[in-house]
Amino acid sequence: MDTLVKTPNKLEFLHPLCGFVDKVCSFSCLRSFNQEYNKYFLKKSHLKTGSKKGFRVKAGSSSAILELVPETKMENLEFELLLFDHSKGIVVDLAIVGGGPAGLAVVQQVSEAGLSVCSIDPSPKLIWPNNYGVWVDEFEAMDLLDCLDATWSGAVVSIDDHKSKDLGRPYGRVNRKQLKSTMMQKCISNGVKFHKAKVVKVTHEESLSLVICNDGVTIQAAVVLDATGFSECLVQYNKPYNPGYQVAYGILAEVEEHPFDINKMVFMDWRDSHLNNNTNLKERNRKVPTFLYAMPFSKDKIFLEGTSLVARPGLAIEDIQERMVARLRHLGIKVKSIEEDERCVIPMGGPLPVIPQRVVGIGGTAGMVHPSTGYMVARTLAAAPIVANAIVRYLGSEGRHLGAELSGEVWKDLWPIERRRQREFFCFGMDILLKLDLDALRRFFDAFKGTLPLINMINNLLRDKE
Repeated sequence: MDTLVKTPNKLEFLHPLCGFVDKVCSFSCLRSFNQEYNKYFLKKSHLKTGSKKGFRVKAGSSSAILELVPETKMENLEFELLLFDHSKGIVVDLAIVGGGPAGLAVVQQVSEAGLSVCSIDPSPKLIWPNNYGVWVDEFEAMDLLDCLDATWSGAVVSIDDHKSKDLGRPYGRVNRKQLKSTMMQKCISNGVKFHKAKVVKVTHEESLSLVICNDGVTIQAAVVLDATGFSECLVQYNKPYNPGYQVAYGILAEVEEHPFDINKMVFMDWRDSHLNNNTNLKERNRKVPTFLYAMPFSKDKIFLEGTSLVARPGLAIEDIQERMVARLRHLGIKVKSIEEDERCVIPMGGPLPVIPQRVVGIGGTAGMVHPSTGYMVARTLAAAPIVANAIVRYLGSEGRHLGAELSGEVWKDLWPIERRRQREFFCFGMDILLKLDLDALRRFFDAFKGTLPLINMINNLLRDKE
């Protein structure tokens, strides 16, 4: 699955990569999303902080696993960056805020066209630390197969203890170091300048914008692109933001053994027999179900993630941990050590930003998370050429577009009316998923084979609820 907002061992909000999936915040203005998160998660004291290892929860039976979580170690790429010299008063063609994959993809393509680009991020060489999963054919179409470090011939969905489905579509894990290295090398060779800072605000003049950073530097640009995820600070909304939340807890672990086929990844395991001895937990799981997502790399190394597909308010991570530990115990999986752990919070659905507006967005801040699945990385990488080509076309044309006219044309290309209608349908799907308990979700995934069966299934489920 794709993940947008990840919180590792500390309660931080991160810029996206998107695989279950996009650990350092790329900029400081996260007020709006933090308020939403606090409203749903913190006011009920679901989450606690404490030990020197960072973020912890009252996990009950999961405490033994939490004790195995190592300290978070940040790793940087070994690149020499071309730093932006603000003293020259240069106006760049594009200033991009945020150093995730979608943003870097736009930077790479705009700079290849010969336009000047400044990438603004406090830690531009930091390797994205999260596990990201994608369908292999999507990365193949973008010529990124060398950026996958593991692949499986297919994916399995376990509906219940008696029925499962084999999705005959190869799945892969993104090699985040390789992906970022590939992008950074091309950006550097294209002459992209980097500025290590956080953005405080952006102001606009008639033909250019001023990006004001927390170090006092102001960068002038013809167009500004927000690739910061869910900050909602640069890109503006005019409707209340009330998304559903996909929440997950995962570990990359060495285990004594596990029961899964190492040639297939576990896309969704909805079985709940591991909760038969806990009536209270089983009932909570019936009302707001969670599933297991797993990437078996070998017989003794596996990525395991307990996930709530979508809920409003979002499920507490401590609840997901407790259910996942019960599942591992039931499956006979004994964890020997944990290489990484992940806490994921993905806002899904909600309104699109105001279209058009002066700041252009891509990724989470532009409403590009799939409202029904949380998928993001392949979607945003596929959208990067749309944004890049529009910027190049309108800046480089004889009748050069500037200011509001330029950003308006880019927004129009990113969100044409057909794509907005498609997103509305996906949001409708999310609203249906929010109403389904475990039995209904099982019938949903058992019946799903395409758009028409999906519509029929939704109609049947709605009738069931009446």
